[in-house]
Amino acid sequence: MEENTNKSLWQSKWLWIAVLALVLVVLLFGWWKGWEVVFARNTYQAVFLTNDQVYFGRLSNPKSAYPALKNIFYLQVAQPLQAGNPPAGGQVQLVKLGGELHGPKDEMRINRDHILFIEDLKPDSQVVKAIENFKQQQ
Repeated sequence: MEENTNKSLWQSKWLWIAVLALVLVVLLFGWWKGWEVVFARNTYQAVFLTNDQVYFGRLSNPKSAYPALKNIFYLQVAQPLQAGNPPAGGQVQLVKLGGELHGPKDEMRINRDHILFIEDLKPDSQVVKAIENFKQQQ
């Protein structure tokens, strides 16, 4: 009976060692990649730049010198074509990055010095709903 008890203690020690090792790996990954990546995987961000541009997408490596933004959208004001002065305030539409003349890929590395601030978007925001609608239509 004593041999069986020692075996159980040995197995439980290894179990605790494995659990502690797993916790350590998660903590190191969170520190290395940034906690935003660990906890906010399905969150879209609005990235506001110093040139007055705002891009929407999924940001990774936010603490690096060049964070990466993927699944990128931006706002564009559509002006109706009319002779004379265009009316103030055209219709705003969300545009998927990639259809422009220069044909960019759907990833942007942004100089961190040009980021004013970053906002996480709520799942029920109009921008997130428009992105989800776009993805469903593809």
